[in-house]
Amino acid sequence: QVQLVESGGGAVQAGGSLRLSCAASGRTSGADMSWFRQAPRKEREFVARIGWSGSNTSFADSVKGRFTISRDNAKNTVYLQMNSLKPEDTAVYYCAARLRYSSDYRVPTSYDYWGQGTQVTVSS
Repeated sequence: QVQLVESGGGAVQAGGSLRLSCAASGRTSGADMSWFRQAPRKEREFVARIGWSGSNTSFADSVKGRFTISRDNAKNTVYLQMNSLKPEDTAVYYCAARLRYSSDYRVPTSYDYWGQGTQVTVSS
C-alpha cells in the first residue's frame, strides 16, 4: 500500500510563490508522479508530471514557465515549485503516483495512488 501526503499549501498574494511537497511511503519505485488540482465546481485538472529519473517532465499549458516539478527518490518525495502565482491557480492540489503506462498521464483515472490534497489560495 502506498500513501501520499501533500504539504506546503497556503495563502499567498498574486505574484508570490509556494513550494508543495508530496512525501510517499511504500513502494513507488519506477512510478510516474504528477500533480493535479481541483478548484470549486471544477473537475480535477492535470498540472505537472515527472518520470522516475526526474528528466522527463510535462506541464499543463496554464502553468508552463511558472511551475517546476522535481523529485528526490532517496527521500521518496516529489515537489512542485509554483512561482508567479495567479488567482486562477487557487485550488486543492493533489499528488498522484502512476505505475501503469498504458493510459494518458493527463487523466486522473490513470493514477493508482492519491494524496489527500493541500489547499492553495491566491488572492489578487
